[in-house]
Amino acid sequence: HVSLLMIERPDILFLNSIEEVAFSFNGGKDSTVLLHVLRAGYFLYKEEQSCSNEGLNDFPIRTIYFESTCAFPEINSFTYDAASAYGLQMDIIRTDFKSGLEDLLKTKPVRAIFLGVRIGDPTAVGQEQFSPSSPGWPSFMRVNPILDWSYRDVWAFILTCKVQYCSLYDQGYTSIGSIYDTVPNALLCISDSSSSKETFRPAYLLSDGRLERAGRVKKFSPVCGSFSAVSNGQDSIDLRKNSMLTASVIAVGDEILFGTIEDQLGPLLCRKLHSIGWCVSQATVVRNDVDSVAEEVERQKSTNDLIFIYGGVGPLHSDVTLSGVAKAFGVRLAPDEEFEEYLRHLIGDQCTGDRNEMAQLPEGITELLHHENLPVPLIKCQNVIILTATNTMELDKEWECLIELTRSGGLFEMMEPYISKCLITQLSDVETAQPLSKLCLEFPDLYIGAYRRSRTGPLTISFKGKDQARIESAMEALCKKFHLGIFSVTN
Repeated sequence: HVSLLMIERPDILFLNSIEEVAFSFNGGKDSTVLLHVLRAGYFLYKEEQSCSNEGLNDFPIRTIYFESTCAFPEINSFTYDAASAYGLQMDIIRTDFKSGLEDLLKTKPVRAIFLGVRIGDPTAVGQEQFSPSSPGWPSFMRVNPILDWSYRDVWAFILTCKVQYCSLYDQGYTSIGSIYDTVPNALLCISDSSSSKETFRPAYLLSDGRLERAGRVKKFSPVCGSFSAVSNGQDSIDLRKNSMLTASVIAVGDEILFGTIEDQLGPLLCRKLHSIGWCVSQATVVRNDVDSVAEEVERQKSTNDLIFIYGGVGPLHSDVTLSGVAKAFGVRLAPDEEFEEYLRHLIGDQCTGDRNEMAQLPEGITELLHHENLPVPLIKCQNVIILTATNTMELDKEWECLIELTRSGGLFEMMEPYISKCLITQLSDVETAQPLSKLCLEFPDLYIGAYRRSRTGPLTISFKGKDQARIESAMEALCKKFHLGIFSVTN
């Protein structure tokens, strides 16, 4: 790790001259950790150079601070207190960060800027420990010494080294942005029926570091209980009853594509989603290949409310689903101690060597879905749910657990189920084609399909929707176009 290298080899800090490096400080926990890692590296460097502890009270690396009117007062106060306590040479930007940085670097050029970025941060996507600045920005090297640190690592450092940190973290804030998008983390709320005022435990008591950003105010999200803009029905029909949420289903497996086995899970999953009122926009099968999985997830995650993916989960070389999902979101796989404990309990002493790879989960976006009837939790990465079922019985069990979790915790929205009705006829396709085309225009809110189970068998015309009256009206309208008795009704 770069952070350890800076302590063991402090001279690495100064491959460039001291005037050519800078440190971006924002008063948060991550940049507070980096401040003290840099100070330690600098002081060790000075000690090696001078063989003396004299003159180590100040920290000469230029410190850049973006002062915003949207920042918490506590953040501003802590930053200036830290600057005074540690002798930071502050360059303050009061315009937007990019413009301010451009102006600052014109007068005081730098070749490298140290950043307190960690995997899981929105700005960390695609970054390594050393990453050139993004196109369109001033040219410099971004240095990310704590990129691979976990939430637990950060707080272990702060508490062990007893360094000062912003007081907001003692009030339940776990990830601090602006005053408009940050609230205390509800997972740290202390229940007290005798008081109407909410109180919170400090940030370092958050047990699951993957949920540190749960205190950021979430934008509109249909998965969390709101609805998509698309509706299946007329304007006069109740929105909740006819709102449409879409899911896609991805199967991972060369054996399906080779025709070695028949995929039974996909059709079953489509029926289960249909039963809770969700529309399946697409069901696909992809190869056991990281890029194939990543490309399909990337393509579908922004156009669907949920993605269900199965196959390719396990210790084998062909089990690439987790790697593919991580790549689709631009994050890395990282060890998950909690998930590893479940695996050890499940497979005991076999959980050694390569099997530990099963506990590598997408960093910063993973939520474990616990249920007492599941031997290991299911994995949810933002709007992607990874199923481990290998047969229909296992899928039935996992689905039942997901529904129970939804009813108790709002995992995703339960919609009005689709209603299905069918008409059976001996009419030919040619005779029914034009009337059916016109019917689809008259009832755009319904799914109207037609199929035969065999070339010579009867024609089945199916009607699916969320309003029974609309379905019956469509069926009646079609029957009126033909002689009485041409159609028979079935479900």
